[in-house]
Amino acid sequence: MKARQLPEDATCVIASLNHDGSGVGHCDGKVVFVDGALPGEEVRFRYVGRRRRYDTGAVREILVRSAKRVEARCAHFGVCGGCQLQHLEPAAQLSAKEGIVREAFAHIAQVDCADWAPPVTGPVFAYRRKARLGARVVDKKGGLLLGFRERRHSYIAPLSYCHTLDARLGARLADVKALMEGLSCPEAIPQIEFAAGDDAAALVLRHLRDLTAADLRALSAFGETQGLAMHVQAGGPETVEYVGGPGEVLHYALPEFAVDLTFGPTDFIQVNGETNKAMVAQAVDWLGLHAGSRVLDLFCGLGNFTFPIARRAASVFGIEGASALVDKARCNARANDLDNATFAVADLDAETLGDLLGDRPFDAALLDPPRTGAMAAVKTLAARGVPRLVYVSCNPATLARDTQWLVREGGYRLARAGVVDMFPQTHHIEAMALFMRDG
Repeated sequence: MKARQLPEDATCVIASLNHDGSGVGHCDGKVVFVDGALPGEEVRFRYVGRRRRYDTGAVREILVRSAKRVEARCAHFGVCGGCQLQHLEPAAQLSAKEGIVREAFAHIAQVDCADWAPPVTGPVFAYRRKARLGARVVDKKGGLLLGFRERRHSYIAPLSYCHTLDARLGARLADVKALMEGLSCPEAIPQIEFAAGDDAAALVLRHLRDLTAADLRALSAFGETQGLAMHVQAGGPETVEYVGGPGEVLHYALPEFAVDLTFGPTDFIQVNGETNKAMVAQAVDWLGLHAGSRVLDLFCGLGNFTFPIARRAASVFGIEGASALVDKARCNARANDLDNATFAVADLDAETLGDLLGDRPFDAALLDPPRTGAMAAVKTLAARGVPRLVYVSCNPATLARDTQWLVREGGYRLARAGVVDMFPQTHHIEAMALFMRDG
Protein backbone atom coordinates (compact mmCIF):
# COMPACT_ATOMS: atom_id res chain seq x y z
CA MET A 1 0.00 0.00 0.00
CA LYS A 2 1.32 3.42 -0.92
CA ALA A 3 2.09 5.60 2.10
CA ARG A 4 -0.09 8.65 2.49
CA GLN A 5 1.75 11.78 1.42
CA LEU A 6 2.20 14.29 4.23
CA PRO A 7 1.30 17.96 3.73
CA GLU A 8 3.85 20.67 3.09
CA ASP A 9 5.44 22.47 6.03
CA ALA A 10 3.09 24.75 7.94
CA THR A 11 3.19 27.36 10.71
CA CYS A 12 1.31 27.58 13.99
CA VAL A 13 1.37 29.30 17.37
CA ILE A 14 1.99 27.05 20.39
CA ALA A 15 -0.45 27.44 23.26
CA SER A 16 0.76 24.87 25.77
CA LEU A 17 2.66 21.62 26.31
CA ASN A 18 1.02 18.21 26.32
CA HIS A 19 1.76 15.26 28.59
CA ASP A 20 4.80 14.11 26.57
CA GLY A 21 6.43 17.53 26.25
CA SER A 22 5.28 18.42 22.74
CA GLY A 23 3.96 21.87 21.93
CA VAL A 24 0.21 22.08 21.34
CA GLY A 25 -0.98 24.25 18.47
CA HIS A 26 -3.72 24.42 15.85
CA CYS A 27 -3.36 24.36 12.11
CA ASP A 28 -6.21 24.36 9.60
CA GLY A 29 -8.71 23.82 12.39
CA LYS A 30 -6.95 20.74 13.76
CA VAL A 31 -4.79 20.13 16.84
CA VAL A 32 -1.12 19.53 16.08
CA PHE A 33 1.53 18.33 18.53
CA VAL A 34 4.93 19.73 17.60
CA ASP A 35 8.13 18.27 19.04
CA GLY A 36 10.65 20.93 20.05
CA ALA A 37 8.15 23.81 20.27
CA LEU A 38 7.37 25.82 23.41
CA PRO A 39 4.32 27.77 24.58
CA GLY A 40 4.16 31.27 23.13
CA GLU A 41 6.28 30.42 20.11
CA GLU A 42 5.35 30.66 16.48
CA VAL A 43 7.03 27.85 14.56
CA ARG A 44 7.32 26.42 11.11
CA PHE A 45 7.05 22.66 11.36
CA ARG A 46 7.18 19.58 9.18
CA TYR A 47 4.42 17.02 9.46
CA VAL A 48 5.44 13.68 10.96
CA GLY A 49 2.08 11.96 11.13
CA ARG A 50 -1.64 12.49 10.62
CA ARG A 51 -4.53 11.10 12.64
CA ARG A 52 -8.25 11.68 12.47
CA ARG A 53 -8.32 13.93 15.53
CA TYR A 54 -4.79 15.37 15.55
CA ASP A 55 -1.54 15.68 13.64
CA THR A 56 2.07 15.43 14.80
CA GLY A 57 5.04 17.45 13.68
CA ALA A 58 8.58 18.59 14.45
CA VAL A 59 10.04 22.08 14.45
CA ARG A 60 11.80 23.27 11.30
CA GLU A 61 12.24 26.89 12.32
CA ILE A 62 11.36 29.07 15.30
CA LEU A 63 9.75 32.24 13.95
CA VAL A 64 8.92 33.81 17.32
CA ARG A 65 11.06 32.57 20.19
CA SER A 66 9.86 32.08 23.77
CA ALA A 67 11.71 34.11 26.39
CA LYS A 68 11.74 30.92 28.47
CA ARG A 69 13.66 28.92 25.87
CA VAL A 70 17.21 28.03 26.93
CA GLU A 71 20.11 26.26 25.27
CA ALA A 72 19.97 22.55 26.02
CA ARG A 73 22.99 21.47 28.02
CA CYS A 74 23.22 18.06 26.37
CA ALA A 75 24.51 17.56 22.83
CA HIS A 76 22.22 14.53 22.49
CA PHE A 77 19.04 16.48 23.28
CA GLY A 78 16.39 16.16 20.60
CA VAL A 79 17.50 12.67 19.59
CA CYS A 80 17.82 10.93 22.96
CA GLY A 81 14.47 10.14 24.54
CA GLY A 82 15.79 10.48 28.08
CA CYS A 83 14.89 14.20 28.22
CA GLN A 84 12.17 16.20 26.51
CA LEU A 85 12.37 19.63 28.20
CA GLN A 86 16.00 20.70 28.41
CA HIS A 87 15.18 23.62 26.10
CA LEU A 88 12.75 25.09 28.67
CA GLU A 89 13.92 26.87 31.82
CA PRO A 90 13.26 24.82 34.99
CA ALA A 91 10.69 27.19 36.51
CA ALA A 92 8.69 27.09 33.28
CA GLN A 93 8.89 23.29 33.23
CA LEU A 94 7.25 23.24 36.66
CA SER A 95 4.59 25.71 35.58
CA ALA A 96 3.77 23.57 32.55
CA LYS A 97 3.58 20.40 34.64
CA GLU A 98 1.32 22.04 37.19
CA GLY A 99 -0.88 23.18 34.31
CA ILE A 100 -1.19 19.59 33.07
CA VAL A 101 -2.24 18.39 36.54
CA ARG A 102 -4.74 21.25 36.87
CA GLU A 103 -6.17 20.42 33.45
CA ALA A 104 -6.51 16.74 34.39
CA PHE A 105 -8.43 17.69 37.54
CA ALA A 106 -10.67 20.02 35.54
CA HIS A 107 -11.39 17.82 32.52
CA ILE A 108 -11.18 14.27 33.87
CA ALA A 109 -12.14 14.65 37.54
CA GLN A 110 -14.25 17.77 36.92
CA VAL A 111 -13.14 19.22 40.24
CA ASP A 112 -11.11 22.26 41.19
CA CYS A 113 -8.43 22.55 43.84
CA ALA A 114 -8.38 25.91 45.62
CA ASP A 115 -5.15 25.27 47.57
CA TRP A 116 -2.07 24.64 45.42
CA ALA A 117 1.16 23.99 47.29
CA PRO A 118 4.46 25.35 45.96
CA PRO A 119 6.31 22.76 43.84
CA VAL A 120 8.59 20.33 45.65
CA THR A 121 11.99 20.81 44.03
CA GLY A 122 15.59 19.64 44.11
CA PRO A 123 18.57 19.47 41.75
CA VAL A 124 17.72 19.65 38.04
CA PHE A 125 20.90 18.00 36.69
CA ALA A 126 23.03 15.05 37.86
CA TYR A 127 20.12 13.92 40.02
CA ARG A 128 19.12 10.56 38.55
CA ARG A 129 20.27 7.80 40.87
CA LYS A 130 18.34 4.99 39.16
CA ALA A 131 18.30 4.24 35.43
CA ARG A 132 18.19 1.50 32.81
CA LEU A 133 20.10 1.99 29.57
CA GLY A 134 19.82 -0.08 26.45
CA ALA A 135 22.77 -1.59 24.59
CA ARG A 136 22.97 -2.94 21.07
CA VAL A 137 25.70 -3.80 18.59
CA VAL A 138 24.97 -2.10 15.27
CA ASP A 139 27.87 -2.54 12.86
CA LYS A 140 26.55 0.10 10.45
CA LYS A 141 26.73 2.65 13.27
CA GLY A 142 30.22 1.73 14.41
CA GLY A 143 29.62 -1.10 16.86
CA LEU A 144 28.19 -0.99 20.36
CA LEU A 145 25.57 1.65 21.12
CA LEU A 146 24.84 2.45 24.78
CA GLY A 147 22.16 4.90 25.91
CA PHE A 148 18.47 5.61 26.29
CA ARG A 149 16.01 4.97 23.47
CA GLU A 150 15.61 7.63 20.82
CA ARG A 151 12.59 9.88 21.14
CA ARG A 152 9.62 8.12 19.52
CA HIS A 153 11.80 5.24 18.28
CA SER A 154 13.09 1.93 19.63
CA TYR A 155 16.62 2.69 18.42
CA ILE A 156 19.39 3.27 20.94
CA ALA A 157 20.64 6.88 21.12
CA PRO A 158 24.38 6.44 21.77
CA LEU A 159 25.51 8.61 24.68
CA SER A 160 29.01 9.67 25.63
CA TYR A 161 27.80 11.64 28.66
CA CYS A 162 24.47 12.15 30.43
CA HIS A 163 23.80 15.35 32.37
CA THR A 164 20.75 14.06 34.25
CA LEU A 165 22.36 10.86 35.51
CA ASP A 166 24.28 10.85 38.78
CA ALA A 167 27.84 11.68 37.71
CA ARG A 168 29.05 8.32 39.03
CA LEU A 169 27.56 6.90 35.83
CA GLY A 170 26.77 9.95 33.69
CA ALA A 171 30.44 10.90 33.40
CA ARG A 172 31.57 7.32 32.82
CA LEU A 173 29.40 6.15 29.94
CA ALA A 174 32.33 6.06 27.53
CA ASP A 175 34.27 3.92 30.00
CA VAL A 176 31.34 1.56 30.48
CA LYS A 177 30.95 1.23 26.73
CA ALA A 178 34.66 0.41 26.34
CA LEU A 179 34.33 -2.21 29.08
CA MET A 180 31.38 -3.86 27.34
CA GLU A 181 33.14 -3.83 23.96
CA GLY A 182 35.99 -5.81 25.52
CA LEU A 183 33.78 -8.60 26.82
CA SER A 184 33.30 -11.88 24.97
CA CYS A 185 29.65 -11.25 24.02
CA PRO A 186 28.71 -7.55 23.90
CA GLU A 187 25.93 -8.42 21.45
CA ALA A 188 24.29 -10.51 24.22
CA ILE A 189 24.14 -7.67 26.77
CA PRO A 190 20.92 -5.76 25.96
CA GLN A 191 20.68 -3.66 29.10
CA ILE A 192 22.55 -2.17 32.02
CA GLU A 193 20.97 -0.91 35.21
CA PHE A 194 22.49 1.74 37.45
CA ALA A 195 21.69 2.44 41.08
CA ALA A 196 23.31 4.91 43.45
CA GLY A 197 22.95 5.44 47.17
CA ASP A 198 24.44 8.09 49.41
CA ASP A 199 27.90 6.52 49.57
CA ALA A 200 28.06 3.81 46.91
CA ALA A 201 26.90 3.02 43.40
CA ALA A 202 26.29 -0.19 41.48
CA LEU A 203 26.02 -1.38 37.90
CA VAL A 204 24.12 -4.47 36.74
CA LEU A 205 24.77 -6.03 33.32
CA ARG A 206 21.90 -8.10 31.97
CA HIS A 207 23.36 -10.90 29.82
CA LEU A 208 21.67 -13.44 27.56
CA ARG A 209 24.69 -15.74 27.22
CA ASP A 210 27.10 -17.03 29.83
CA LEU A 211 30.00 -14.72 30.59
CA THR A 212 33.52 -16.13 30.65
CA ALA A 213 35.89 -16.15 33.60
CA ALA A 214 37.88 -13.44 31.81
CA ASP A 215 34.71 -11.34 31.48
CA LEU A 216 34.07 -11.60 35.21
CA ARG A 217 37.65 -10.60 36.00
CA ALA A 218 37.31 -7.59 33.71
CA LEU A 219 34.08 -6.52 35.40
CA SER A 220 35.64 -6.86 38.85
CA ALA A 221 38.71 -4.86 37.86
CA PHE A 222 36.54 -2.15 36.32
CA GLY A 223 34.50 -1.92 39.49
CA GLU A 224 37.62 -1.52 41.62
CA THR A 225 39.10 1.25 39.47
CA GLN A 226 35.80 3.10 38.93
CA GLY A 227 34.36 2.68 42.41
CA LEU A 228 31.29 0.77 41.20
CA ALA A 229 29.89 -2.44 42.67
CA MET A 230 29.55 -4.69 39.62
CA HIS A 231 26.75 -7.21 39.21
CA VAL A 232 25.55 -9.56 36.49
CA GLN A 233 22.02 -10.75 35.83
CA ALA A 234 21.25 -13.84 33.76
CA GLY A 235 17.48 -13.89 34.30
CA GLY A 236 14.98 -12.38 36.72
CA PRO A 237 15.84 -10.16 39.71
CA GLU A 238 16.66 -13.23 41.79
CA THR A 239 19.63 -13.98 39.49
CA VAL A 240 21.50 -10.73 40.22
CA GLU A 241 24.99 -11.64 41.39
CA TYR A 242 27.76 -9.42 42.76
CA VAL A 243 31.04 -10.02 40.92
CA GLY A 244 33.43 -7.34 42.20
CA GLY A 245 34.21 -3.75 43.03
CA PRO A 246 33.47 -1.96 46.31
CA GLY A 247 31.23 -4.07 48.48
CA GLU A 248 29.39 -1.33 50.38
CA VAL A 249 25.66 -1.79 50.86
CA LEU A 250 23.52 0.66 48.91
CA HIS A 251 21.58 2.96 51.22
CA TYR A 252 20.09 6.43 51.50
CA ALA A 253 19.22 8.50 54.54
CA LEU A 254 16.21 10.62 55.41
CA PRO A 255 17.90 12.68 58.13
CA GLU A 256 14.83 14.69 59.15
CA PHE A 257 13.32 11.42 60.38
CA ALA A 258 16.51 9.67 61.53
CA VAL A 259 15.87 6.92 58.99
CA ASP A 260 18.37 5.04 56.83
CA LEU A 261 17.15 2.64 54.13
CA THR A 262 19.16 -0.09 52.43
CA PHE A 263 18.21 -1.38 48.99
CA GLY A 264 19.45 -3.64 46.22
CA PRO A 265 20.71 -2.49 42.82
CA THR A 266 17.48 -3.51 41.04
CA ASP A 267 15.03 -2.38 43.75
CA PHE A 268 12.65 0.50 43.09
CA ILE A 269 13.61 3.79 44.74
CA GLN A 270 12.66 7.37 43.91
CA VAL A 271 15.19 8.61 41.35
CA ASN A 272 15.87 12.10 42.75
CA GLY A 273 17.30 11.79 46.24
CA GLU A 274 17.06 15.42 47.36
CA THR A 275 13.58 15.89 45.92
CA ASN A 276 12.53 12.65 47.61
CA LYS A 277 13.57 14.03 51.01
CA ALA A 278 11.38 17.09 50.49
CA MET A 279 8.50 15.01 49.11
CA VAL A 280 8.52 12.66 52.10
CA ALA A 281 8.55 15.62 54.50
CA GLN A 282 5.56 17.19 52.74
CA ALA A 283 3.61 13.92 52.70
CA VAL A 284 4.16 13.39 56.42
CA ASP A 285 3.08 16.98 57.10
CA TRP A 286 -0.08 16.60 54.99
CA LEU A 287 -1.03 13.42 56.87
CA GLY A 288 -1.52 15.57 59.97
CA LEU A 289 0.04 13.03 62.31
CA HIS A 290 0.12 13.01 66.10
CA ALA A 291 1.54 10.56 68.63
CA GLY A 292 -1.60 8.41 68.55
CA SER A 293 -2.08 8.25 64.76
CA ARG A 294 -2.72 4.88 63.11
CA VAL A 295 -1.67 5.03 59.47
CA LEU A 296 -1.97 2.79 56.42
CA ASP A 297 0.76 2.98 53.76
CA LEU A 298 -0.27 1.38 50.46
CA PHE A 299 2.24 0.50 47.72
CA CYS A 300 4.86 1.00 50.43
CA GLY A 301 7.86 -0.50 48.63
CA LEU A 302 10.83 -0.86 50.93
CA GLY A 303 9.52 1.80 53.33
CA ASN A 304 10.33 5.20 51.82
CA PHE A 305 7.25 6.78 53.45
CA THR A 306 6.55 4.07 56.02
CA PHE A 307 9.49 4.71 58.34
CA PRO A 308 9.23 8.52 58.44
CA ILE A 309 5.54 8.02 59.28
CA ALA A 310 6.53 5.55 61.99
CA ARG A 311 8.71 8.22 63.63
CA ARG A 312 5.66 10.51 63.99
CA ALA A 313 2.77 8.08 64.56
CA ALA A 314 1.69 5.34 66.93
CA SER A 315 1.67 2.68 64.22
CA VAL A 316 1.89 2.24 60.46
CA PHE A 317 0.85 -0.76 58.39
CA GLY A 318 2.64 -1.00 55.03
CA ILE A 319 1.27 -3.11 52.18
CA GLU A 320 3.13 -3.87 48.96
CA GLY A 321 2.61 -6.25 46.07
CA ALA A 322 6.26 -7.31 45.67
CA SER A 323 7.28 -9.80 48.36
CA ALA A 324 11.00 -9.06 47.89
CA LEU A 325 10.43 -5.41 48.74
CA VAL A 326 8.40 -6.34 51.81
CA ASP A 327 11.26 -8.57 53.00
CA LYS A 328 13.63 -5.60 52.67
CA ALA A 329 11.15 -3.30 54.41
CA ARG A 330 11.08 -5.65 57.37
CA CYS A 331 14.89 -5.69 57.44
CA ASN A 332 14.91 -1.90 57.32
CA ALA A 333 12.43 -1.77 60.22
CA ARG A 334 14.78 -3.85 62.35
CA ALA A 335 17.82 -1.83 61.28
CA ASN A 336 16.07 1.41 62.23
CA ASP A 337 14.76 -0.04 65.51
CA LEU A 338 11.14 0.64 64.54
CA ASP A 339 8.76 -1.90 66.03
CA ASN A 340 5.61 0.12 65.24
CA ALA A 341 5.90 -0.54 61.49
CA THR A 342 4.41 -3.80 60.21
CA PHE A 343 4.10 -5.10 56.67
CA ALA A 344 2.11 -7.45 54.46
CA VAL A 345 2.16 -8.61 50.84
CA ALA A 346 -1.05 -8.13 48.86
CA ASP A 347 -2.34 -7.42 45.38
CA LEU A 348 -3.54 -3.85 45.77
CA ASP A 349 -5.37 -3.93 42.46
CA ALA A 350 -7.67 -6.66 43.75
CA GLU A 351 -10.91 -6.17 45.65
CA THR A 352 -9.65 -8.11 48.69
CA LEU A 353 -7.79 -5.35 50.57
CA GLY A 354 -10.62 -5.00 53.06
CA ASP A 355 -10.27 -8.65 54.08
CA LEU A 356 -6.57 -8.10 54.84
CA LEU A 357 -7.24 -4.97 56.88
CA GLY A 358 -9.88 -6.70 58.99
CA ASP A 359 -11.29 -4.42 61.68
CA ARG A 360 -8.13 -2.31 62.11
CA PRO A 361 -8.97 1.39 62.41
CA PHE A 362 -6.90 4.00 60.56
CA ASP A 363 -6.75 7.76 61.01
CA ALA A 364 -4.94 8.41 57.73
CA ALA A 365 -3.61 6.62 54.68
CA LEU A 366 -0.89 7.26 52.13
CA LEU A 367 -0.95 5.83 48.61
CA ASP A 368 1.96 5.81 46.16
CA PRO A 369 0.68 3.61 43.30
CA PRO A 370 2.20 2.88 39.88
CA ARG A 371 0.97 4.65 36.74
CA THR A 372 -2.18 2.54 36.65
CA GLY A 373 -3.47 4.29 39.77
CA ALA A 374 -5.28 2.91 42.80
CA MET A 375 -9.01 2.66 42.11
CA ALA A 376 -9.56 -0.57 44.04
CA ALA A 377 -7.62 0.77 47.02
CA VAL A 378 -9.41 4.13 47.19
CA LYS A 379 -12.77 2.38 47.13
CA THR A 380 -11.70 0.27 50.10
CA LEU A 381 -10.43 3.31 52.01
CA ALA A 382 -13.65 5.18 51.37
CA ALA A 383 -15.75 2.22 52.49
CA ARG A 384 -13.80 2.13 55.75
CA GLY A 385 -14.21 5.88 56.28
CA VAL A 386 -10.50 6.73 56.55
CA PRO A 387 -10.77 10.51 57.06
CA ARG A 388 -7.49 11.69 55.50
CA LEU A 389 -5.71 10.44 52.37
CA VAL A 390 -2.43 11.57 50.85
CA TYR A 391 -2.09 10.34 47.27
CA VAL A 392 1.31 10.47 45.54
CA SER A 393 0.95 9.96 41.80
CA CYS A 394 3.21 9.52 38.79
CA ASN A 395 0.33 9.82 36.30
CA PRO A 396 -1.99 12.85 36.29
CA ALA A 397 -4.63 10.99 34.27
CA THR A 398 -5.12 8.16 36.76
CA LEU A 399 -4.81 10.58 39.69
CA ALA A 400 -7.66 12.59 38.16
CA ARG A 401 -9.70 9.45 37.49
CA ASP A 402 -9.35 8.33 41.12
CA THR A 403 -10.01 11.89 42.30
CA GLN A 404 -13.31 11.94 40.43
CA TRP A 405 -14.45 8.80 42.25
CA LEU A 406 -13.23 10.00 45.67
CA VAL A 407 -15.06 13.31 45.32
CA ARG A 408 -18.25 12.16 43.56
CA GLU A 409 -18.74 8.77 45.17
CA GLY A 410 -16.38 8.52 48.12
CA GLY A 411 -17.42 11.56 50.14
CA TYR A 412 -14.04 13.31 50.06
CA ARG A 413 -12.98 16.79 49.01
CA LEU A 414 -9.74 17.64 47.25
CA ALA A 415 -8.18 19.83 49.93
CA ARG A 416 -4.71 20.48 48.50
CA ALA A 417 -2.49 19.53 45.59
CA GLY A 418 0.94 20.23 44.15
CA VAL A 419 3.57 18.94 41.78
CA VAL A 420 6.81 17.22 42.73
CA ASP A 421 9.80 17.81 40.45
CA MET A 422 11.11 14.25 40.60
CA PHE A 423 12.21 14.16 36.93
CA PRO A 424 13.50 17.60 35.83
CA GLN A 425 14.19 18.00 32.09
CA THR A 426 11.64 15.28 31.28
CA HIS A 427 7.89 15.15 30.69
CA HIS A 428 7.36 12.85 33.67
CA ILE A 429 5.05 14.39 36.27
CA GLU A 430 4.83 13.51 39.95
CA ALA A 431 2.01 15.05 41.96
CA MET A 432 0.64 14.92 45.48
CA ALA A 433 -2.96 15.39 46.55
CA LEU A 434 -4.65 15.59 49.95
CA PHE A 435 -8.22 14.30 50.33
CA MET A 436 -10.27 14.92 53.45
CA ARG A 437 -13.66 13.95 54.81
CA ASP A 438 -15.20 16.72 56.88
CA GLY A 439 -17.08 15.86 60.04
